[in-house]
Amino acid sequence: MYAVNETDHLRVVASTGEGGEVLALCREHSPDLLMLDIMLNNRDGIDILVQVKKEFPNLPVLMMTAHDENKYGIRCFQAGASGFLNKQFAGAQLLTAIDCILAGNKYITPSMTQILANWAHTGIQGNVYEALSAREFQTIQLIASGISVGDIAGQLHLSVKTISMYRSRILQKLALRNNADIMRFVFDDNLVMDKRE
Repeated sequence: MYAVNETDHLRVVASTGEGGEVLALCREHSPDLLMLDIMLNNRDGIDILVQVKKEFPNLPVLMMTAHDENKYGIRCFQAGASGFLNKQFAGAQLLTAIDCILAGNKYITPSMTQILANWAHTGIQGNVYEALSAREFQTIQLIASGISVGDIAGQLHLSVKTISMYRSRILQKLALRNNADIMRFVFDDNLVMDKRE
């Protein structure tokens, strides 16, 4: 996670690299703002965001990632994020983003503004993977990582039947034939998350 230096008006009350600890820390500290990474020790940050917003609907969340805004920005805002910031530019924009969100606004970078405008106009971003639901998007990444349907079901706390249904929808929506095609699609479009992030 990107380090935040305390200022006269900001104080860091807790931090963790474990996705499973986020909700507990929110309950314990009642923060005014949560900074959340897309990837926390093999946990999907967007899934964590959804859980946080269910329990703390008024808690603003700033999502941060090293990944492409085109691939993850829309999904973060759809899940309830108040802002989305690429770590590459976080040093210059982080405090501005925090102050903007704490003032009750959304923080949107100029590049993200264009992505949102295109999405609002067309309903998609021009990339075929945007046809996938959030769960299908997770499933395709996990399949491409070489994880079995059974293990994916366990990791996402869903049934094998449900994961198989997601796989069938993915194949249909993307006009793919099998897992090998899925792996080629994902790696060609750089959709695999780097677990070292």
